[in-house]
Order: sequence, then structure tokens, then C-alpha cells
Amino acid sequence: MAEEKAPNAPSTVLGRQLGDELRAMRERAGMTTADVAAELDCTKGKISRIENGRTPVRGPDLAAMLRFYGQGDPAIAERLADLARAANKRRRAGWWNEYGSVLADTYRDFIALEAVASSVRTFQSQMVPALLQTPDYARALSVASRRWSRPEEIEQFVSVRLLRQHRLTDDEPLAVWAVLAEGALRQQVGGPAVMRDQLAHLAEMSARPNVTVQVVPFRVGAHASMVGPYVILSFPSASAMDVVLLDNPSGSMWLERAPEVATYVDLWDDVRTKALSPVESLELINSIKEFGT
Repeated sequence: MAEEKAPNAPSTVLGRQLGDELRAMRERAGMTTADVAAELDCTKGKISRIENGRTPVRGPDLAAMLRFYGQGDPAIAERLADLARAANKRRRAGWWNEYGSVLADTYRDFIALEAVASSVRTFQSQMVPALLQTPDYARALSVASRRWSRPEEIEQFVSVRLLRQHRLTDDEPLAVWAVLAEGALRQQVGGPAVMRDQLAHLAEMSARPNVTVQVVPFRVGAHASMVGPYVILSFPSASAMDVVLLDNPSGSMWLERAPEVATYVDLWDDVRTKALSPVESLELINSIKEFGT
């Protein structure tokens, strides 16, 4: 069945808000997901995905759920119907959809969430985080990835990186806390000149009030986050759950279940305490001279 593919699809923030409200209603009514699934003649997995915001809610399903929960207030029903329509529209809208020819679906979904997130926490072991990359650094990475062969595709991808960075300077700037392994600063990407500019840009960005940069020096040795890079997104609503994105060459994976997210939050707390302070990290960045001056 097509719906069984849905667990890999991330939620939108509006979808998550709607799902949170429906979950709260179900719990107040003393129902389980199995109870609701039986009423709607669907799987428990579908109900869970609706409550996690990963599956669009059709009007008839929403109406049936509200009836089953004993929610008869027309104003609440209309508000949730509007929220469902807005969530479904948000899935289809956004500047990132104009770049569908060069962006994987998972990456477009990530940008959609990043666009409404309040903060990003990320650990990167091999490269500077995308939000802090210079155009030439991003271009060199896209060439090395071998995902695109035509120059115009590469330039489109670089444009996407730069458009994403607007979130750092908009009216409600995204808070970014990046922890980098020292190797990410010393791995030459695009040549010495590109690296000099990238390190200078990283130092400049770290001075912004909404950007924190820490470096895990080589001398720390082994640590738990060496399993690979990850990104934790948080959202303005107190009821919205964090999500984690894991990237690998064969694709990306979203984690939204509370225990899985908690594991990565623990990893994050561990690695940030092992890293140099922001001031010490800036000193290390400025001390790197192997790319010339």
C-alpha cells in the first residue's frame, strides 16, 4: 500500500501542530491509536503518522476523528480543517520547490522545516555546516559530490545554499549552534584560497549573536558523536517536537520519535561539552595557517 511509504516523509510544522492537537484530543477521550484505527478502518501506523504530522489529513478522516473524540464544537472543527488545508498547502509551496530538478525530496522537506524552525544544533565531522559556507566552498563540495554534471545544476545548488542562509539575517533570525570536528577546518576544500576565505567567513559568522561555533580539537580523541554528522531542528511552538536529520550517501533519514531524538540530544550535549569554548574555538580557527595568509 502506498501509505506504508509515509514513515520516511518528514512532517511540516503546521502538520505537527495539527497532529499534536489531535493526539491531545484522543488522549483526553481515553482512546488508543488502535481504537481510532478501528473506527476509521485504517492501520494504527496511519493514525501515528497523522499525529506526527507526516501524513496529510483528509477532510472526512478529520471529521470522523473529531466525532469519535466527542468534539462537537463547530468553531474548533473549522479551525482544525483550516489548519489541515494550510499544512497540506505548505507541503507544496515554498521557494525551494523551484529547484526540484537539483534537490532530492528529502532535502526540499528539510529546507521547508528549516524555514520555520527557531534553532538548529548540528555536529559536523567533515565539512563546515551549509548555513555557514561561502559560495566557493559550497561550489567545490557540489563538484566533488559527483551528483551533478552540468555547471548550471551546480550553480543552482549553490544558489539554494545561499538562499537558505537568509534565515540567519531575517526578522526572526535562526539560532545556529554548530560544533565542528577540527578535521573539518583542516580538510582542504576547493584549494587554499577557498579555505582561507571559508575560515575567515566562519570566524566572522561566529561573532553574530544568533550563531555559536565550537570546535572539537584533535586532542579530545574518541567521542560518541564520531558516528557521523547530524542536525537537530527545534521550533517556536512549545508543543512542537524536535526532529533529527541524518545524512548519508544513499539518502537521508528523519528521526521524530521522542526516544530517538533524545539519543541525539544526549550526543549533542556530550560533544558540545567536550568542544572548546566559542572564544577558544575562534582562536583555533584564526590560528590555522596551512592554507597561507
